[in-house]
Amino acid sequence: MRTALVAEYRKLVSTRMWWILLLSAAAYLAFIAGVMALSFVTAGEEAAPALTGPELAAAVYGLINAIGYVFPLVIGSLTMTTEFRHQTITQSLLVEPRRGVFLGAKLLATVPLGLLYGLVGTVAVVAVGAPILAIGGDGAFLTDGDVVAVILLGVVVTALWAVIGAAFGSVLTNQVAAIVVILAFTQFVEPIARLALGAFDSLDGVAKYLPGAAADGLMGASFFGALGGESADLLSRPAALVVLLAYAGLLAALGRWTTLRRDIG
Repeated sequence: MRTALVAEYRKLVSTRMWWILLLSAAAYLAFIAGVMALSFVTAGEEAAPALTGPELAAAVYGLINAIGYVFPLVIGSLTMTTEFRHQTITQSLLVEPRRGVFLGAKLLATVPLGLLYGLVGTVAVVAVGAPILAIGGDGAFLTDGDVVAVILLGVVVTALWAVIGAAFGSVLTNQVAAIVVILAFTQFVEPIARLALGAFDSLDGVAKYLPGAAADGLMGASFFGALGGESADLLSRPAALVVLLAYAGLLAALGRWTTLRRDIG
């Protein structure tokens, strides 16, 4: 397993795509954090009547998940889809014919890169958002225990997204299609679904089991709650972790018993 893991990690970092996406993520998150933090502190009560102080700071820092999770999902999906795009999957399976080990190595290889994405993305969000909150709002609250937990767990959540991305790539192996689906889901489908489900009391409980909402629960902060002017109803951190791991496990199992079960030549 160790040999397969090292090989898969080297494959992942041997191209320029990982650091291009990393720089893009940092720039994008820094820009969005600045815009959102500024909009909250300048609009005041009209923007978020129920969010102030540490709660507002946590929501802004939570952008690493609400906006940034598309990047680790994409880089994670590339670990599998690149094999099929460049037709290297046959050679890879000849080197490591145990397909469960092969897939497991793919999933684990994304963890260190996901942690790096989380660290860089979080630094970008905090570096831009914190000064704005400190100057124009109630404070940056970087010494508040709950806010610090949100920041640290944002890094962990990003790593989990990379694993989920790799699992998803094992199911949908067409690289272009996988990226399109990820972009559509993260930027349109889930945000709209969360807002729509939250509008109905009978369906509000369903929304927190969506992957992005579960990640918010693990972090303990929701930017969507900030947009709605109230604290979102989130899963507890243990329950949210179980939900995210379930998403990764189900996608990986589906990929193992579909894509990696059939003959590949």
